Amino acid sequence: MTAATTTMSFLAREQTPAPAADATGAAAARSRADEEARRLAAAVARGDEAAFRQLYDAYQARLFRFALVLGRGDEWLAHETVQSVFLTAAAKLRSVAGEDHLWNWLARVARQHLAKHWRQQGRESAMISVADPPNTAETGQSEARLEESLDAALLELDPEDRRLIERFYLDGRSQKEVAGELNLTPKAVSSRLERARARLRALVAKRLAHET
Repeated sequence: MTAATTTMSFLAREQTPAPAADATGAAAARSRADEEARRLAAAVARGDEAAFRQLYDAYQARLFRFALVLGRGDEWLAHETVQSVFLTAAAKLRSVAGEDHLWNWLARVARQHLAKHWRQQGRESAMISVADPPNTAETGQSEARLEESLDAALLELDPEDRRLIERFYLDGRSQKEVAGELNLTPKAVSSRLERARARLRALVAKRLAHET
């Protein structure tokens, strides 16, 4: 699933209550996700490299999108933030209660890194005045709105630019791989990426300026 589709909603086909079996299945899926989050956190705390790679693969794209929004479209800062989060996780992540707890922990570290960056730059950001935020439903809703801002900005890009951004930043392709997929030279991909991320940065900044 790419970032460009994560916030698209669809009308329900029938206005009827969901079967009890669906609710049971959702609860079971949530239980499995929570169990996996607990397993991953405990394994990472023991220094398990395979578990760390699983953690990275599971949360890298989401953290990048989150940091890109909080960083107002600065993709370099987003990459730096993601790397800082996983370095911190390798050193300090311990037990978690479940998947939500694990994500909140990772997101909090990201916000702390960004807040430190703004302080070092002599700047302040109203969006990152949460050095140690509570794990509340309100916090989760705010984070969801931030991610939706990036999704909406992605949808405003030209389709070719959007696919380029998704392949390189969200799917983790290298410039060489993207060049091969699009039948372009790596230099051409680099130039297009520069233009696309500049456009995305402007769209994100404009959208966030309207929301704050």
